Amino acid sequence: MSKLRVPVTEHDHIRGDVNALATLVEYGDYQCPHCAAAHPVVSQVLAGFGPRLRVVYRHFPLTQIHPLAEAAAETAEFAAAHGQFWKMHDLLYENQHRLGLPLLIVLTRSLTLPEQQLEEALLSRTYAPKVQSDFTGGVRSGVNGTPAFFIGDQRYDGPHDYPSLVMAINAQFFADHA
Repeated sequence: MSKLRVPVTEHDHIRGDVNALATLVEYGDYQCPHCAAAHPVVSQVLAGFGPRLRVVYRHFPLTQIHPLAEAAAETAEFAAAHGQFWKMHDLLYENQHRLGLPLLIVLTRSLTLPEQQLEEALLSRTYAPKVQSDFTGGVRSGVNGTPAFFIGDQRYDGPHDYPSLVMAINAQFFADHA
């Protein structure tokens, strides 16, 4: 079983209590249909655990099969620079079926972010280093597809449904705190 090689830090995108007792790390791709299907499940799992769980999202754009994933990840990072990563993250998955530059502009506008700055950032690849850093960390941790989950520092290769994730998180939580 693979281990998470890059520990969670304040540079990660963390949803939930930063000091939670359990951590679910997701490596995802905004154009991946499996990631889009897992997105509401991860939200439901986080809500179910409340302050006992934090969710970390890291970019893993599979650009060979998802050519729009990199620009979407960079757009999420642009939103992060304006304090709106999670809003953009949710919007990207909710609108995945329309993914493309026009949608990225519309979503940026909907969050009242400066769309001209987004266009400049995408052209200059301002946020590509962060996306690449996440990707490289995923490769180091044995990620080869998306979504890829780690519970604590252990890779989780089971089903991405609610009961399975809850059971795996509980098992890891009890193993860590036994």
